[in-house]
Amino acid sequence: MYSSYQAAVEIGAEERERLILEHLPQVRLIARRIHERLPESVHLEDLVSAGVIGLIAAVDHFDPGQNVKLKTYAEFKIRGAILDSLRGLDWAPRQKRKKAKQIESAMSAAEQRVHRTPTEDEISTELGLTIEKYHEWLVEIRGVNLGSLEYVSGNDEPGGLLQFISAGDEQLPSRILERSELEKLLAEGIDGIPDVEKTVLSLYYQEELTLREIAEMMNLHGSRISQLKTQAIIRLRGFMEERWPTERGI
Repeated sequence: MYSSYQAAVEIGAEERERLILEHLPQVRLIARRIHERLPESVHLEDLVSAGVIGLIAAVDHFDPGQNVKLKTYAEFKIRGAILDSLRGLDWAPRQKRKKAKQIESAMSAAEQRVHRTPTEDEISTELGLTIEKYHEWLVEIRGVNLGSLEYVSGNDEPGGLLQFISAGDEQLPSRILERSELEKLLAEGIDGIPDVEKTVLSLYYQEELTLREIAEMMNLHGSRISQLKTQAIIRLRGFMEERWPTERGI
């Protein structure tokens, strides 16, 4: 009886190690995608190390009975662990955060003035900047909004834009309803942004292409793709904050 129990424990430990090793490439992929939006002072290996901790937690707490794939659950835990590690760093200088908020406010003001989604020219005018200077700001603040619009669940696999919902009590009816409402609202926000920004988001988050690959596909410079992605996220962030009160989970 004892030897059978001991064998079961050993098999469990071997399976645990196998699953961790099997999903390690997923950690590096997620870490690399987050890293490319951060300042050079943030080291990729630090993100990978944090992600591995998230992966181990996913494997140790995974419950197949919840009808969720391990890969999906692991992505959530890996990304969460990496973002948690970043929150402890002062990687986004105050000035950059201030610029991000200024752009968000300018978008809102311009939208109220023209009664539609404002163009880049209208946003830059609202800021009192030339279009070239506005583009420079977009490049400077990439990554500042990381975490607020970075994850939303799909049918089977992760790959969206939102992480407004907390990780706890995922299967509660109230939580499922809240996520459903939130995803509908996000879809409405995406539908209202310019087509070129919509395409960039789709290729980046759904097709999981890198910014360089998107630039080649769309025949645009890499920095321009980065600008469009940052601008789209700020638009969506402003849209969501207006329609989804902060105390509900942002």
